[in-house]
This record gives sequence, C-alpha cells and structure tokens, in this order.
Amino acid sequence: MSKLRKILLIAAFVGGLGATTPAEAAAGRPVAKNATALTHAEIHSLYGQKSWIWKDGAGYFSVRERRFTAWSKENGSPSYGVGRWFITGPGKLCFKADWHAKSGSAPATTCFSHRKVRGVIYQKREPDGQWYVFRNAPAQESDEFAKLRRGNYVSARVGKIESRIQRAN
Repeated sequence: MSKLRKILLIAAFVGGLGATTPAEAAAGRPVAKNATALTHAEIHSLYGQKSWIWKDGAGYFSVRERRFTAWSKENGSPSYGVGRWFITGPGKLCFKADWHAKSGSAPATTCFSHRKVRGVIYQKREPDGQWYVFRNAPAQESDEFAKLRRGNYVSARVGKIESRIQRAN
C-alpha cells in the first residue's frame, strides 16, 4: 500500500475509536444482538451541524446538502477531505470524501454502525470494528459522543491546508 493511501485511510478513520466495552465483554456476546439500531432521525440528530473532533483532526457534518469536510494532521502530514455524509440504513452513518495531501489525492468511504440499549449508544466502525460505548446514559465527559460539538470547527483549517497543498504543487 502506498504511503499516500495509508495516510488518507488513517485520516479517514481517526476519532479515538475504542475497544470492546466491559459490559459487552461481561455479557459474552456482541452488542448488536442485544440492541436496537438507531433510527434515521436519531443519527441525523447526533451528527447534523456538528464537528467530530479527533485526536489529529476533525470532520464536519453539514446539514446543507449533507456536505462532509474534514482535516487531519496524522503523523504530521496535513490532509483534507471533501465529500458527503449519508445514512445507509438503520443505525448506519457513512461519509465519503476525496482526501487531498501534498503527495496526491484518493477517495475514502468510512461507515459506523450505531445501536442502543437502555439509553446507552454503542458504535463500531464497519466492516470489522469492535463495539464500544459511544454515549453513556447519562452522557459522560469521557464518551466519544463528547467529541461532537455543535458548529463548524473544520472549514477554516481545511482552507489553510488546501492553500498549503496548492502552493506545494
């Protein structure tokens, strides 16, 4: 796999994704069998008009035309992505973007499934991620959900990275 492809895939997958939860491990079975999928409206409400702040970047889920924009500085290499986010089925959110870096560009699609049990929302990266608690009931500061912030914390940084990449080429 080329260095560019690795960088772009990493950028698309950032977000501090967790491992199997203690509750899941104690139950000895996948969360998916014990939970119900979030509805289209619930997914839209979770992500719409919010920025998901990652360790080395962020992604913004605009409601207008379901535009998705993101930036990453994974391994010190700045890149940005522009595309769309969409809900493909019960509980499933995807975003597809063309990622751009100094070394070129490549498309990437990333999907997450969401399920809930007694108010706790679980999430996993598709196709083969592990279920983990996305939002506790009640929500806690340490939840991945807490990294979703209302508003656009992405566009200004995307513009700066895009300018830098264009000047380099």
